[in-house]
Amino acid sequence: MKDIYNVIDTVLLSEKATLLAEQNNEYVFKVDRRANKLEIKRAVEQLFGKKVEAVRTCNYAGKLKRQRRSDAGRTANWKKAIVRLKEGDTLDLI
Repeated sequence: MKDIYNVIDTVLLSEKATLLAEQNNEYVFKVDRRANKLEIKRAVEQLFGKKVEAVRTCNYAGKLKRQRRSDAGRTANWKKAIVRLKEGDTLDLI
């Protein structure tokens, strides 16, 4: 089992994430790429003290970045988790 503080990296706050929170009681987190759904669920429940109903994950490939040179760099690959909380539970993120 991984340390819960290493599983969740940051909370993603965007227009879509805010809409998901308002309508579906779902919150979006940037998580460790190696974390699975059970570890993400356990980390959210222990960190925030809320009950999690479902977890959806999506892997994102890093983008190629080139700055007027022939050799291209790359941003890091990352993983996003959308966590749905039990009805009536909310997170105060701001």
